[in-house]
Amino acid sequence: HSLLFDTDGVVVKVDGLALRDRLGVTAKFPRWATAYKFPAEQATTTLLRIEVAVGRTGAVTPYAVLEPVWLAGSTVQMATLHNEQEIARRDVRPGDTVIVEKGGDVIPKVIGPVAGLRPDGLPEWTMPSTCPSCGSRLTRPEDEVVWRCVNVACPARIRRSLLHFASRKAMNIEGLGEALVDALVDAKLVRDASDLYGLAPSVLEALIVAPRDPKSDRARPRKLGKVGINVAAQIQASRQIEFWRVLYAMGIRHVGERAAQGLAAAFGSMSRPDSVSYIF
Repeated sequence: HSLLFDTDGVVVKVDGLALRDRLGVTAKFPRWATAYKFPAEQATTTLLRIEVAVGRTGAVTPYAVLEPVWLAGSTVQMATLHNEQEIARRDVRPGDTVIVEKGGDVIPKVIGPVAGLRPDGLPEWTMPSTCPSCGSRLTRPEDEVVWRCVNVACPARIRRSLLHFASRKAMNIEGLGEALVDALVDAKLVRDASDLYGLAPSVLEALIVAPRDPKSDRARPRKLGKVGINVAAQIQASRQIEFWRVLYAMGIRHVGERAAQGLAAAFGSMSRPDSVSYIF
């Protein structure tokens, strides 16, 4: 903590080239050096409430809303809670004083409640029965721990699907971020990814977009303007992207980057000719 910069550990090395030569190396690492990780920095704060987020596949994931606390170089206000079973295992409840740390010094997570500081009569948290975005009933298959919203028209699912579709590893549509996706869905201009390719540049240019951060210097809603024209050009340019990226962008469950590459190599295109041989 006396250093002028943040660090999560040190590397200890043998100080001598001749000794390093004698110690040698393996295929993966040198025998003359070893990494020493510091214990993760922790802080305590109040768990204000537990909310849930809906992902592109409909997975509903709980997360903690915290009293803001300074931790490992930044202010933390939210933290992952993984799933309903993990919350029960750690026995964390809204109103608890909790211990938080950053996993890998990056992702905030709740370790557990501070023993002895729980107010009397604090109720356990229970998973909501309906989707917070569309109101559809949540379901959980017997062999899974994740609750899901199965409504494919759920606005939250559409938003997350569009963000995944436009991401750098997928269709790489620069400029199609959260604020623009929110505006497109709220205006009912886009209901799925295919609708993006029917958007005229003039529509995007005139679209009113609200900022994600209401405290920002540009907090008022504004026309997208020239940015919208640039996004329209990015959308059209994405038509030329590799086929495996299109498959990955579609967000099919269990089809990640590697699976998409394998499928693209085997099938070649969306419309498979009869001569294609299938090798898996």
